[in-house]
Amino acid sequence: MPDAALALPRLIAHRGLSARAPENTLAAVRAAHGVGVDWVELDVQLLGDGTPVIWHDAGLRRCSDRRGRLADLDLAAARRLDAGGWFGEAFRGEPMATLTEMLALLNELDMGVNLELKVNRGRDPRALVAAAVPAVMEALPPSRRLLSSFNDAALAHARALAGPEALSLGVLFEGIGRDWRRRCEAVEAFSVHADWKRLKAPRAREVTAAGYRLLCYTANDPLAFAPRWAWGVEAVISDAPTRFMT
Repeated sequence: MPDAALALPRLIAHRGLSARAPENTLAAVRAAHGVGVDWVELDVQLLGDGTPVIWHDAGLRRCSDRRGRLADLDLAAARRLDAGGWFGEAFRGEPMATLTEMLALLNELDMGVNLELKVNRGRDPRALVAAAVPAVMEALPPSRRLLSSFNDAALAHARALAGPEALSLGVLFEGIGRDWRRRCEAVEAFSVHADWKRLKAPRAREVTAAGYRLLCYTANDPLAFAPRWAWGVEAVISDAPTRFMT
């Protein structure tokens, strides 16, 4: 059930300020901070050697100058990637961020994070949780951290590791199905995270009436999104959160 120690912001920058910088990089987090957004949403998963890194895809092609699978890299190989040049020349040479590096930056900038435990096909949720969750809990206070996942096993492992009250967890949905409450109760969830285009008013009100905080991803059109605030949505995760500031 929701943790009173965590006050959600209205705006969260999706994978950092990904409209203006390469997603899930240190540069994208600095860019979010630069426009006055205090929270970012990021993805964490493991390299093949068990190092937690900030990365979304199972593969490398879309967001780097290499091909292949993230699971086949060790840290030394990951250091040789260019994770910024695909976005623009100004970001050429931007490195893949490790979780340790990202947590240090978040502390430097006094920012909060919604960190998604990203369990791509064939990866071990227990190993990811063991590597990532203690590091996040040690580095950031409860008021600046929220962990979420589509993967129920990852959420269950996180809850078992952290205990009943030490960690705020969010359950990720595309459409919020009839079993939403079971999934949330199983991990003592703080929040429900839904695809904004698939969210319906009756379900949104049901979620908030049950005491869960409701977040939506990934909305970039403030006018189209506007009715959802009245449904009880508390925070929007956006590639371009500055559009919601006007």
